[in-house]
Amino acid sequence: MASAQEYRNMSVKDLNAEMINLRREQFNLRMQMGSGNTPKIHRFSIVRHDIARIKTVLTEMSRAAEKGNS
Repeated sequence: MASAQEYRNMSVKDLNAEMINLRREQFNLRMQMGSGNTPKIHRFSIVRHDIARIKTVLTEMSRAAEKGNS
């Protein structure tokens, strides 16, 4: 679980790679749950919150870039 500040220090390319990894983990957790395995339930919310943090940082970066171009 990374903080928003740590995500702000990453490049857009790294953030997109991290997003793909988190989406993959989220999918695997859902598949484990569907097959009857009980994964660590708390990971669902941690992964979901990390995805939201990354999306927020990416939005902040794109708005800052737009504002800089204006």
